[in-house]
Amino acid sequence: MRVSVLQENLAKGLSIVGRAVATRSTLPVLSNILLETDHSQLKLSAMNMEIGINCWIGAMIEEEGATTVPARLLSDFVNSLPKERIEMTLEAGKQILHLECARYDANIRGIDATEFPIIPTHRRQSGLPFVEVPPPKLRRMIEQVAFAAATDESRPTLTGVFVRFDNDRLTMAATDGFRLAVRSTVLEEPAPGSVAVIIPSRALVELSRIIGVMDLSEDDGVDVTVTEARNQIMFHMPGVDLVSQLIEATFPDYTRIIPDSYNTRAIVDTAQMLNTLKVAYLFARDSANFVRLNITPGDPGRIRFTATSADMGDNEGEVDAVVEGEPLEAAFNAKYMIDVLSVIDTPQVIFEAVSARRPGVFRPVGVGPEEYVHVIMPMSPK
Repeated sequence: MRVSVLQENLAKGLSIVGRAVATRSTLPVLSNILLETDHSQLKLSAMNMEIGINCWIGAMIEEEGATTVPARLLSDFVNSLPKERIEMTLEAGKQILHLECARYDANIRGIDATEFPIIPTHRRQSGLPFVEVPPPKLRRMIEQVAFAAATDESRPTLTGVFVRFDNDRLTMAATDGFRLAVRSTVLEEPAPGSVAVIIPSRALVELSRIIGVMDLSEDDGVDVTVTEARNQIMFHMPGVDLVSQLIEATFPDYTRIIPDSYNTRAIVDTAQMLNTLKVAYLFARDSANFVRLNITPGDPGRIRFTATSADMGDNEGEVDAVVEGEPLEAAFNAKYMIDVLSVIDTPQVIFEAVSARRPGVFRPVGVGPEEYVHVIMPMSPK
């Protein structure tokens, strides 16, 4: 293999695939990145048995070939080089990659490319039906939902995000048993059929990161394809494929968790509520994030937030609100409320509750009722 590539192109490609490198694996090759010539481009690949990423970068290919080299060493070395052209050479029959750039050169020992698992690519799956989603919309949906998924591996189903394509509607839902986030949107082009899958939240968070670092135009979309075996899902963008294993399970019927009525409803400034909760959290974090809400009708109405730390002291903050219905005193996890308010991008937010022992519901003001809803279970009074 003999390849010439610009340092900045290789560095960016390595940053895209690098997060898919396995950190703990019984297969040494999964700690490596695959370098392979492919259709006059250099393909970089990494996988950790849950997700795999392929990235193609422009290169001058003088001789075809492939190898795998340690991901961390290669990335650190390339990032240390000047922004000039890198010459990479792999002698036939040897697994030592020679790199030259400016006045630097190195030899990196690798593992034969034939030992690297095959990651599906968009080119191989091109005959399958797909759904195109605008990148900014997809990224925003992930940001508003994925954080609510469980991190406890003892409940593998809840570590995923439920994703449903149903005609012209895309819905995402995630829950860890204490909170639930549901985001829905209308697609510009209907899906070829109804599909429901559970995608590991880590894979979607990685997809969101990649969308954020790529220079995508308004015409670029993310093509979503369920592979033929129906155990993997692929997200294709110009020059990048992300493939994720699917969680084979039945997701809970989350629609039963969402209250369909309320006795207390408050409309409040999103930024003010967020800032007040951040202050309360400074005291609440030493007491299981326990914050008490006291909602009082009036002109104006108000919401008072109270947090107490046995060792640190206490805090009380208040915001104005338009309150409808009955007064309410309830307790919730401050961190959970901060999480949802941080991803609501409307100036005002609605908070609804039936009683102190029933879930609280957040909805953005000015957005359709089916677009975004976030449910938080109450905490037991102390």
